[in-house]
Amino acid sequence: MVKLKIKNFDWLAGKPVVILNSEAAQKLNVHVDDRVELSYGHKKIQAVVDIFSKLVTKNQIGLSNEIRSILKTKKGCCIEVSTADLTESGYLIRKKLSGKDLTKEDLTTIISEIVHNNLTEAEIAYFASAEKIEGLSNKEVIYLTEAMVKTGVKLKFKQKIIADKHCIGGIAGNRTTPIVVAICAAAGLTLPKTSSRAITSAAGTADAMETISKVEFSEKEIKKIVSKTGACLAWGGSLGLAPSDDKIIHVERLLNLDVEPQLLASIMSKKIAAGSTHILIDIPFGKSAKVKTIREAKKLGLKFKKLARHFKIKLQVVYTDGSQPIGNGVGPVLEMLDVLSVLQRTLGFPVDLRTKSIFLSSELMKLCGIKDARNKAREILDSGEAYEKFKEIINTQNKNKNFNKKINSLPLAKIKRVIKAKRSGKITHLDNKKINLLCRVLGTPETISSGIYLHKHVGKIKKGEPIMTLYCESKTKIKDALRFIKEAKPIIIK
Repeated sequence: MVKLKIKNFDWLAGKPVVILNSEAAQKLNVHVDDRVELSYGHKKIQAVVDIFSKLVTKNQIGLSNEIRSILKTKKGCCIEVSTADLTESGYLIRKKLSGKDLTKEDLTTIISEIVHNNLTEAEIAYFASAEKIEGLSNKEVIYLTEAMVKTGVKLKFKQKIIADKHCIGGIAGNRTTPIVVAICAAAGLTLPKTSSRAITSAAGTADAMETISKVEFSEKEIKKIVSKTGACLAWGGSLGLAPSDDKIIHVERLLNLDVEPQLLASIMSKKIAAGSTHILIDIPFGKSAKVKTIREAKKLGLKFKKLARHFKIKLQVVYTDGSQPIGNGVGPVLEMLDVLSVLQRTLGFPVDLRTKSIFLSSELMKLCGIKDARNKAREILDSGEAYEKFKEIINTQNKNKNFNKKINSLPLAKIKRVIKAKRSGKITHLDNKKINLLCRVLGTPETISSGIYLHKHVGKIKKGEPIMTLYCESKTKIKDALRFIKEAKPIIIK
């Protein structure tokens, strides 16, 4: 233990953080992101360590606003600093890593600590890793889901049926959600659709929607949009629905990690928090999908159904072809261009994206009691009703009527490179994971104009025909992408 003079900093760190001089840190034997215990008067608190010798001397300790507000510290006074034992959540994460089940109280504690920013990214990463390595039982997944719902905002709507659709992800392109929401809202269903940003893919629905629309809204704003249009297409993170999930997703994205128990709890907690009563879950399966076989897909589907029964939600699972990308564009802007081409029925629209969107729309409509759903879904799309509904949703979210201006100003990256077939043959495989990774090399989803346009899917190809076009804002990244294509071979021609 050492005594250090207090230097209060007028900034919010998001969690209790101390700034130490490197000499003081060495004396305490602590490093960046370690924890120390602070004793001031009769109060004690744990804080995360940062080291910045230019801000404090070896006899000082800098305190964030969070610490000052709790301990009521005064500048120039001394505070006792010692290395901290594991937090309660630390012990619980270690318990899971040792293969033991976590109780309802255990998981509530961990999720509460995540929500209140009391765990570092490293600690959250250990929790996600514990879930991945040891798995969670059905009971643990229920407890995790409940804890995630409990710590966030809950939306309530007056309608008896609140519909939602979710794909577990992993398929390049596959931007069906905006089309499904437009079709089903035009059919009279209520869909307060909240989506996530990309975790391991080139873009999430929220990333694609943000190319033409505002996606961050308050609870009050969501209710107003849904009341007017019957639907919304928003980012769930801005609402605070199951807020712990967004912090865990951030870590999963950094680690490029997919964790099945977290996937289940993540999807279900956000649907429950959004007030959903009828949910369609799309589980694509295939060689390069998250789920490899129909058998694995059905095992996962059963877990969703068990969760839905526990929470008294009407849920249906569909198992779809995930053997190759859906649509032509991969990346935020390119995927939105696909969506618009299907809704506008323009020449050259991706047939596979249209077909899948009609299928998913009809399945959700049937789940909600609409008869002759397949024909109605097709009619709504072909008549232009879905496109008009989509325009209404976007204009309402943007609080203006600039839809045409928005879609006409969608940017594609300045640098493009067409990749052509070096010989005639047959494309036998397009690897979803590798295509998503290739897009990330090109800069997606951060650079919305980057990505890939697929000219071909599985099937015959002639020498010299374009396979795909790369879009990027950086010459260096284009070179990296070309190297990736050569080494990883995301598209196989035989």
